[in-house]
Amino acid sequence: MKLSNKVALVTGGLKGIGRATVMELATQGADIALNYRASEKNKVLAEELVKELKDLGRDVLCVEGDISHEEDVEKIFKSIKKYFGHLDILVNNAGITRDQLILRMKTEDFDAVINTNLKGTYLCMKQASRLMMKQKSGHIISLSSVVGVIGNAGQVNYAASKAGVIGMTMSLARELGPRGVTVNAVAPGFIETDMTEVLSDEIKVGLKASIPLGTLGHVEDVAKTIAFLASDDAKYITGQTIHVDGGMAM
Repeated sequence: MKLSNKVALVTGGLKGIGRATVMELATQGADIALNYRASEKNKVLAEELVKELKDLGRDVLCVEGDISHEEDVEKIFKSIKKYFGHLDILVNNAGITRDQLILRMKTEDFDAVINTNLKGTYLCMKQASRLMMKQKSGHIISLSSVVGVIGNAGQVNYAASKAGVIGMTMSLARELGPRGVTVNAVAPGFIETDMTEVLSDEIKVGLKASIPLGTLGHVEDVAKTIAFLASDDAKYITGQTIHVDGGMAM
């Protein structure tokens, strides 16, 4: 398998794109450090996912923590280093939305989105960089969004955070390239998840009309792209943002 003997940390790995990514990486042979925010509901979801991963023969470490808090991120990476001894793949997936038109958007909602989506990605990048620079190898993949490229009404905070991820990706790729570490971003478009499931049929028709391929994407489409970037097949790709959006951002 392509990712045998590799260790991957996926933040926000319990649902949607995160869960699909965890399963794809594990199917390709990677052992998993599974991150999520602590709650009773998440604990149950984590137990179910851990069982699936162990059934695949993978080693799993659960690392609870809020990536917007530096102390939590430091503990997460210390636990990984102690348990696995190394980290080969970081997938910065955890993210939140607090959508509202700017005149109605509360400052705390702007801050919350920036703190998780942008600052949290920065904090994880920083810790992963320390480990991967010493190893002189590794892959960092961060989730951006089509919204970070073309914008979307009511998502000024989210767009800012996801555009920022692209900027950090290119900058870090330049910093870590000489040490053999690749840094890339994946920008999903409209993907079928719990968030899109609640949209009305009318809204979905409108969304599909804006997508050249004429359909919403699947979480597996994004997960397989991430897995490719995490493999040696992508060893000469760095500083890039790969769009998985059916052509929306052309």
